[in-house]
Amino acid sequence: MECTVSWTGHSGTRSGMGFVAETGSGHVIAMDGAPDTAKPDNGGQNLAPRPMETVLAGTGGCTAYDVVLILKRGRHDVRGCSVKLTSERAEVDPKVFTKINMHFTVTGKAIPEVAVERAIAMSHDKYCSASIMLGKTAEITTSFEVVEA
Repeated sequence: MECTVSWTGHSGTRSGMGFVAETGSGHVIAMDGAPDTAKPDNGGQNLAPRPMETVLAGTGGCTAYDVVLILKRGRHDVRGCSVKLTSERAEVDPKVFTKINMHFTVTGKAIPEVAVERAIAMSHDKYCSASIMLGKTAEITTSFEVVEA
């Protein structure tokens, strides 16, 4: 796996904190920093997600992918899956994630809660590289609800 991240600068002046990532699979992700009114050259333009937001989003995508795949392999009629991640970060550098809660909403026909609970646990404990990696610094908790389609 590879990725190239390039600083975009701002209006050709090479100020600002915008970046574009080109992934090995040929996709592009824009990232930017929050505006810094005290030091404008150190801040972003708020034109794209923060880099750490993309880490959190990628973790959500990784675990949701696992949950859907595990449920489908169990022959459950999954119609939808979303995960809302809320997090806390350390107050001092490096500002790593210290707490992450993942709340899953799984929609489908007659999906047993025990199957969803098992799929989330399997993702969290065995398959989701991103959440297992973040679990080295963050306390990760999960919750879920099943919605009948």
